[in-house]
Amino acid sequence: MHPRHRGFTLIEVLAALVIVALGMLGVIQAVTQTARNGTYLREKTLAHWIGLNVITERRLAPSPPDVSETSDEVDFAGRRWRWTMRVTQTEVESLRRMDVSVRPAEAPDGSALASVTGFYGTAIGQAGGGSLAWTGTQGGDEAEDDPEEPAPTDPAEPTPVEPPPPDEGPDEEVD
Repeated sequence: MHPRHRGFTLIEVLAALVIVALGMLGVIQAVTQTARNGTYLREKTLAHWIGLNVITERRLAPSPPDVSETSDEVDFAGRRWRWTMRVTQTEVESLRRMDVSVRPAEAPDGSALASVTGFYGTAIGQAGGGSLAWTGTQGGDEAEDDPEEPAPTDPAEPTPVEPPPPDEGPDEEVD
């Protein structure tokens, strides 16, 4: 009798190699997808920053932007980008809406990697929310002064407080 050798057959080895190869293929695809997502998120963040920069530049301008559509190209982070801004008039006469879309310069028109919206106007809000105070009048309506209502105060200034009347003491005299 011949002793029987224990070991793997060629078919078993090939089956193990196929299983390992399929597992490695899945890992490689996952790493590639993660790298692709990282690149996409980086580009989307850069495009968002460009849109915010455009809106901030318009907000710092001394005059409001014209109601129109403008576009330009900019170099940012070693790449050429194209932004398009559409300014529209809102229902509030003193407020304009600015919609900025940003894409890589080589991307086709109509595709946007990021879109940012901002406003330009003379309306100012109180800190912490609340009602709006307007500089100027809206639609030509003049506000009438009501002598019975106190004048509005600046929230940054403290409200004066009257001191209480001096304490006159008890009504009876003590000897």
